[in-house]
Amino acid sequence: MLKYLINRVQQRPGIGMALLGALALGLLGLSASWTSPVVQPRVPANDTRIPVLLAAHDGAGVERFREVLRQRSSARWLARKAPLSEEALQQLSDSAHLAVFLDDRFPSANTCATCHPDHFREWSVSQHAYAQMSPVFNALHGKILQLTNGTNGDFCIRCHTPVGMNLQESEFMSNMDRSPTSREGITCIVCHRLENAYGKVSGRLAIVEGDLFEPVFGPTGGDELQRVLDSGEYSVNTERGKSGRAIHTGVVRFAQIGTSGFCGTCHDVNLVNGFRLEEAFSEYKVTEAAKDGVSCQDCHMGKVPGVNAGYDEAPAAIVGGKPTTLRKRTNHLFAGPDYSVIHPGIFPHNVRAAEMAEIREWLTFDVDAGWGDDAFEDNVPDDFEFPERWEFADDRYDARDIINENQDLLEEANEQRLAVLRAGYVLGEIVVDQAGPNGIKFSVEVRNATNGHNVPTGFDAERLVFLQVTVTDADGKVVFVSGDRDPNGDVRDLHSLYVHNGEMKLDKYLFSLQSRFLVRMVRGGEREQVIPTNYSPDPLPFLRPSTRSTILLSRPVGVRKHRLTISPLKSKRAKYVVKRKDLQGSRGPYSANVKLIAQMVPVNLIHEIQGVGFDYFMSPREIADGVVEGAQVLYDRDVSLQ
Repeated sequence: MLKYLINRVQQRPGIGMALLGALALGLLGLSASWTSPVVQPRVPANDTRIPVLLAAHDGAGVERFREVLRQRSSARWLARKAPLSEEALQQLSDSAHLAVFLDDRFPSANTCATCHPDHFREWSVSQHAYAQMSPVFNALHGKILQLTNGTNGDFCIRCHTPVGMNLQESEFMSNMDRSPTSREGITCIVCHRLENAYGKVSGRLAIVEGDLFEPVFGPTGGDELQRVLDSGEYSVNTERGKSGRAIHTGVVRFAQIGTSGFCGTCHDVNLVNGFRLEEAFSEYKVTEAAKDGVSCQDCHMGKVPGVNAGYDEAPAAIVGGKPTTLRKRTNHLFAGPDYSVIHPGIFPHNVRAAEMAEIREWLTFDVDAGWGDDAFEDNVPDDFEFPERWEFADDRYDARDIINENQDLLEEANEQRLAVLRAGYVLGEIVVDQAGPNGIKFSVEVRNATNGHNVPTGFDAERLVFLQVTVTDADGKVVFVSGDRDPNGDVRDLHSLYVHNGEMKLDKYLFSLQSRFLVRMVRGGEREQVIPTNYSPDPLPFLRPSTRSTILLSRPVGVRKHRLTISPLKSKRAKYVVKRKDLQGSRGPYSANVKLIAQMVPVNLIHEIQGVGFDYFMSPREIADGVVEGAQVLYDRDVSLQ
């Protein structure tokens, strides 16, 4: 087993992440269960269980393996503690065996990064890569499981971690305890190891299992790969058990991967009770874009985010520093409305970060304090106590390099997110109907600039896109405001806790494109809710298939969605009235500042789901602050009200 493990590490550099993750879990005694609760107690920095497995003498038969370990940052840390004995190495090989086995079934994106570094870099910060890492999604999914007594099953999570569900991991557990490939969300093999055209199955996917050597599936087939294998120009290895740069041995043409129907596999979400949660693909199918043959990929994987502007040309792979032939190059960043609120050491996905430390260790690295920067390190007191993983300055400097790299990538993703949102939303004409001491009346137009789907689309009942309007007099005094926030960071709608408690007034003029969930009550009627799970007359509510025809009723019985989105190439107009009494004590002329703001979810959602806990030891306040901080102002315009 030990010899096998050594060979695998040498053949597959990307496997280091999985091996060292299993090492950390194995040595800490945390790898026995895949069903841990979402929030686990932090392992103390002075945990004495680690040195127990490390002996004080060298084992004569393990020097070769020790040399492999020395190439890894985490191994350098272990080596400082004590040399590894035969017993410790055997326990390492046992604990890592599971990681190797899982990577043989579902290879990690870190493995693919060896020959596809550009694709990996784009994907690593994408919404696909964040799909399972998101603590908001994980808690929302857990809360729905709680409300439905588990009967929602894997419905939500199977889109967010298809690998995890293929591995039959628990539907609700910490990402820190999932397999490395599982927490990569929509990772490489989720798309490139599918052999069947599923259609709209709400993410129920059977991934073709196999290690790196097995064929992958793509839009063009394997001619270029065969040229690489036959040319002799590239140093590659196609045989298991041999050293060298491992490479998959075939590419199977999979036509659907380049069509919008492939995206519809996950991006049309329909529950068993008839509730249509997300309809991005259904919206697209009836648009001018679909009629003209413009695909989802044309706008979301091309040169310009959100615009059908063609594709770049670039090599599909760089093998040993040598690029393959130029071809159509799709962008795998998939910019969209979501953004990260978690530690930059664990997202974006980073090969070096995974090799250096496990997630729990990264969470103890204090980014804001400046660890690893000269300004901090040159002045740190001698008696300053660091977590054990970060007690050596060179490790902190290495970690800071990774953090800086990830933060640069996050900023790049933010720029692309802004670009794709501005491609979808346009702040249109502002019309002043009345302006004077008797009152002010004006309206603001918001347009959908795309012809491919509504805006917002997808999970539109949790996408907060709103106008913030502030009217001031000649002295800068505010006489009217709409779209302002309560102390929690929510707009003043019905779901604001401050409005609900009567501490702030409802914003009657709020313009928001966030759709609303409406659930059926026990005795008829409906109520608006943050989470689309209705109150049941049964003390144990279950998610059940509908007993009546949804088609004939034109709606599901239990819950529906009131859509407030804008159809393709259409617009909506927000109307504002400043009453005469509001102008008393002020003087004209008056002006208005209008902002169109996009935020991935409202803060009230964080309140609704907090009961199940948030991953990575995060508090609801930390999550909410990150959500508000990440909101982007798409347009900011000043207008004179005359």
